[in-house]
Amino acid sequence: MQQRKNLNRMLGVAALAMMFGSASVYAQSTGTTGSGTAGGNTQSGAMSGSSGTGSSGASKGSNSSVAKADQKMMRDLAEANLAEIETGKLALEKSQNDQVKTFAQKMIDDHTQSQKELEQLAQQKGVTLPTETDMKHKAAAKALSALEGDKFDKMYMNQVGVRDHKNTHQLLSKAQKNAKDPDLKTMAAKTAPIVDNHLTMAQDQTGKKSSSSGSSSAKGSSASGSGRASSDK
Repeated sequence: MQQRKNLNRMLGVAALAMMFGSASVYAQSTGTTGSGTAGGNTQSGAMSGSSGTGSSGASKGSNSSVAKADQKMMRDLAEANLAEIETGKLALEKSQNDQVKTFAQKMIDDHTQSQKELEQLAQQKGVTLPTETDMKHKAAAKALSALEGDKFDKMYMNQVGVRDHKNTHQLLSKAQKNAKDPDLKTMAAKTAPIVDNHLTMAQDQTGKKSSSSGSSSAKGSSASGSGRASSDK
């Protein structure tokens, strides 16, 4: 009888031990799974964060990929184009000279095209261009707008036709030589012959004006010029 009681007691203890052991294993299993899930979420979050940072960095990098000196050259070229377009329109309104009007229209057409190409390049490179001319060009345009007739034509052809195109020529030469961006170099090389042609046209035009003015001088001055030509021969 006593042995049966002892046996029942031992079986009860064993059953309790099995129950508690099973609960412990379940708890450990659940904790491991949760930990793994949390770890997976943490890893996923880290990857997501890393990916987001990389994307932002790439975007920022594309905006700053062009050297500051190159960006300045692009902005200077944009201001030059805008000035030529603005003064060209002014010349169409104010000039009565057909040759000046023809020149002005060509300035509008060619520099509008150059500006479009420059804007496309700037957009690709993430560079912001000015939408209006600088104060220097504004002042020059204002001075031009105050003139009429031959005075306007003379100042327009000398200032816009000759001087400004010389400055633009120098800017394009600098871009071809010093620009770090290869696309800017290519665009400068493409634009340079157009600007050189404008400069030649302006110089021819101002030369005709000077010649015409000289022919109306006093006869004594004309004779003096003729004498020098004979002695040169």
